[in-house]
Amino acid sequence: MVYLDNNATTPLLPEVAEEMKKCFNMYGNPSSLHSFGREIKEKIEYARFQVARFINCNKNNIVFTSGGSEGNNCIINSFFSKYKNNGKLLVSKIEHPSILNYAKYLLSIGYDIDFIDVDSKGKVLLDRLEDKLKTEKRVMISVMIANNETGIIQDIENISSIARKYGAFIHSDMVQGLGKMVIDLEKIDVDYATFSSHKINGPKGIGAIYIKDIKDFMPFIHGGHQEKGLRAGTENTLGIIGFGKACEIREKELFSYIQKMSKLREKLLDGIINNINDILINTDMENSVPNTLNISFKGVEGEAIMLYLDIEGIAVSTGSACSSGELEPSHVLLAMGLDPEIAHGSIRFSLGIQNTEEDLFYVVDRLKNVISKLRKISSVYSKGAGV
Repeated sequence: MVYLDNNATTPLLPEVAEEMKKCFNMYGNPSSLHSFGREIKEKIEYARFQVARFINCNKNNIVFTSGGSEGNNCIINSFFSKYKNNGKLLVSKIEHPSILNYAKYLLSIGYDIDFIDVDSKGKVLLDRLEDKLKTEKRVMISVMIANNETGIIQDIENISSIARKYGAFIHSDMVQGLGKMVIDLEKIDVDYATFSSHKINGPKGIGAIYIKDIKDFMPFIHGGHQEKGLRAGTENTLGIIGFGKACEIREKELFSYIQKMSKLREKLLDGIINNINDILINTDMENSVPNTLNISFKGVEGEAIMLYLDIEGIAVSTGSACSSGELEPSHVLLAMGLDPEIAHGSIRFSLGIQNTEEDLFYVVDRLKNVISKLRKISSVYSKGAGV
């Protein structure tokens, strides 16, 4: 079995599981003032410190959530709760569905939403962005630091400079950047950022948001006083502890992770190029997170490739896991200008710490056979040479 869908989720590290197991019997409510509550509260605050240290910010600016989707939604909600009819949201056309779908919903009920174009590599067009900032309304920009489908890294620092020029807020979905690149929030000037545990070999169901100015934030979930009153509900104690441990481990191993993923990705790409014709590389290899490779195979459907590879024990994706139930071409690839037919034939290979060179030799060997078989029965592949 070869798992190459690590942008969807990652296996839980044994060290993380062990850290969580140590706390199985710590059942106190962190809001309780007695010793049972204080015991687990200390664990939560240490995990908050671990997360904050990894992204270089003050732990008081970290609020735990259930994950990236909740974080993205609550940040947008906070903005419009404060600015209502005088606010405008700008989002890039290649954002995660938790941003795009919420933005489209808000547009449908009358909010001022606009979408930012990207170039053929998936980079935000800064001149188009600046044009849309010329408004009397208060603006929030939402641009992900690294794309979940192609891995493209955005120039958040330049985007932030433009935002500040016009007094705009800036939010960055950093879920796919965490643990794959250096994130230093002392240097990256954003108002809000979103993170998720299960992308870095931590548990599912737990994430965090960074809020630069806590007093400026409006809660999405109201109720108790948890998370300084910014996110009500009894804390996911085991998830938080696991998230903290996952951050601690990846922080220590970040540079070796980057080196390993870069090397493996190069080998995978070389193997595909040397064995399969008529492909289109959708990932900018010079400016992307090191574990992600998106390739279109002309004349075949991505869903068919994925299913045939699954029979061979290989897990890949046709795009974002949150939209994998859809049969529409990837909105990311379409925004980059790809023809819908080519976009339909795309596969995302996302590597993880468990992968080896031997895995990739096996993948290329099986992929070569799968593409050849599918092209032979394809009604649209006209070259006939196959692979």
